[in-house]
Parts: sequence; structure tokens; C-alpha cells
Amino acid sequence: LLRVVCVRALLGVAGGIWKREEVNRLMDVLDLFSEEKIVTNFSAMDQIFLHQKLPGTVGTPSDLPQGRPATLPNAVADWVEDRSVTSLVVLKDGAIVFEDYYKDTKAEDVRINWSISKSYLSALFGILEDEGAFDSLDDPVVKYAPDLAGSAYADATIKNVLQMSSGVLFDEDYLACSSDINRMGRVLALGGAMDNFAAGQTNRFAAPGAQWEYVSIDTHVISMVIRGATGRTIHDLMAEKILTPMGFEATPYYLTDGYGTAFVLGGLNTTTRDNARFGQMFANGGRWNGQQVVPAAWVTASTTASAKTEPGDIGYGYQWWIPDGSAPGQFLGRGIYGQYLYVDQVNNVVISTHGADRAFREDGVHPQNEAMFRLIAESLE
Repeated sequence: LLRVVCVRALLGVAGGIWKREEVNRLMDVLDLFSEEKIVTNFSAMDQIFLHQKLPGTVGTPSDLPQGRPATLPNAVADWVEDRSVTSLVVLKDGAIVFEDYYKDTKAEDVRINWSISKSYLSALFGILEDEGAFDSLDDPVVKYAPDLAGSAYADATIKNVLQMSSGVLFDEDYLACSSDINRMGRVLALGGAMDNFAAGQTNRFAAPGAQWEYVSIDTHVISMVIRGATGRTIHDLMAEKILTPMGFEATPYYLTDGYGTAFVLGGLNTTTRDNARFGQMFANGGRWNGQQVVPAAWVTASTTASAKTEPGDIGYGYQWWIPDGSAPGQFLGRGIYGQYLYVDQVNNVVISTHGADRAFREDGVHPQNEAMFRLIAESLE
């Protein structure tokens, strides 16, 4: 029934701009998460959406050595099956101690990260902040993104959007056709402009900075601030500042809107191994291959729970999650349908996973996953 309603809604949207390519993308969106196609789709997003490869990011891959193979706890096998994990790479002391791929996926697959993409953007912001691109985190976002004047973001600061504390009302219900997150998906599918979509947000549930609420469009506003401050694209900056210095083994790509603007809040596609590289760089305090890629101070600040989340709930920093009960230096990036990048500086363990978990929204799933990552990290010698 939901699919029928969505089809009618989408065709209504497409009716005024009837183009076969756009309508085909709309129909593909409807099947994106279907049980039969989700695993394949997540490795082939470039065949569904507009996209752009990041320039010059792949040459000679940086070393990711093989360590002594680890035997993971017995519970991991059931967890992989129950949570529809498609890949699992575990690093201990910077070396691979476990790597496996499931559901006919393989190491070479460049898969959608969904909201792990937010953590990559945070790292880029930290580099640019250290270089002096912004005067202060307390600057209003409109100072760098004037198109947001008159929107719900008019009074929000950079720090507000980094912490998901803008106060902007944004419905992230993936199962409701009329939700904001699904309207945003239609903007992408139809080749619209994400900047216009962000500027079109006019409602708030709280004053900026007063309350934490996960609002994905906040991350796009960070992108607008970066582009406004530097006059450059996210593609070029991400490639130059992070991905090329790190030596990724496969060319990453962003999904884009119809104007070539990167879908920063969920559209970065990478291999599971390359995500592990990124995680290990953070485990190293921002260093990789003898180079300080991300400022150490930003690594600490961005992965420290600073947003006003509810006591006893999971913490949030600058586009990174901090599970309840974590020691300093234990944090993660996560995306819908089971994408995770877990970093444990205490045990020097990094766990990178991709997944196709259609039950990811069920109560207790995220804490179960976090507990599994802790179990794995603490089991390694």
C-alpha cells in the first residue's frame, strides 16, 4: 500500500517535468531498499543517481598491512546474519586482523556510506577551520551562505549545525512518502537543487542551540558554509585535503543533485577498506603515513560529546556519535541500513562495516551493534 501511494505521489511530482530519465530515477528510488535489490543497489548507486567521481584520489594505495588473523567472538557470526552485514573489516594497531564479505559482495565494491558521509565532511571542515577559512564556529551560517537568509537557518551558527542543534523542523521518517527526508530524495532523483531545498526550510521546533535533534539537512548547510567560504566544490576539497593524501585504493564518488552539488549528508561511496583507512587516521589522532591530515585538536573536539543530547542517551559531537558509556576516544560514524565506522583509540581498534539491514530502525538495534563493536575491540590482544 505504501508503495502504491508513493508511486502516485511521485508520478504527480514528475507530471509537470515529464522526462524519462528523471522518472526512471524516481522509480528506482522506490525499489532502492527492497529485499530483493538492496544489497546490489548499495554497490551500484552510480547506476541509479546522478554522481561525480572525486578527482585524482587514486594512485598507489597507502599501506594497509595484514596483521595476525584474529578469531572473533562466537556471537559475531549470528550478528552478521541477523543484521544483514555485507562486509566487516577489523584493524588492530593499524593492521587488518579480520576481513570478510557477505551476500555476494566483495572487497572491490564501492558502497554507499549513507550518514558516515557526515563524518567525512566534519573532517574536511576541521582542516579548513585550521587553515583559517572561517572566523569562528559562532559565526552565523548566513555569513558564508547568504541564500539561507529568511529561512529557518537565519539565526543558526556554524556550531549549531555541526552539533545537529539548529532547531530546524525536519521529518526523517523514511517510511512516510511526504516526510522531509523523502521529499529531499525526490529533489535528488528529479535533478533539483539541494541548496534551494535547504533554503526552503522555514519551520523550527526550538531556538538554535537550545536542543539537539538529528536533522540531516544541517549537514548540507555545513557544505554551503564551506563552499561559500572557499569558493570551491566539496569534491575538489575532499579529494585534495583528505582522500588523495590518504591513498585510497578505489575511486570514491558522491551522489549529486542536478547542479553537480555533492550530496554530503549521505552520498559518499567508498570501499569498506578505505573507510577503515579513514577510521585509522582518526584513531591516530588525525595522522596518516607520517602526515597530519586532520588537526589533532579537531579530532578530539569533533568526537567529544558536546551536543545537548538527553542524559543517558547516545552522545553527539561534530557529526560523530559517542555511545553511552564510552571512554574518551571511543566514537563512531553510522548510516542507515547498517553502515558503521567504529573507532576505539583506547584499544587501537577500528571496525568498518557496510550493511543492508532493513530492520535497522527497530528498538535496540543501534545499542546491540555498539555492544558488538565493544565486544570485538575488547577481544583482540
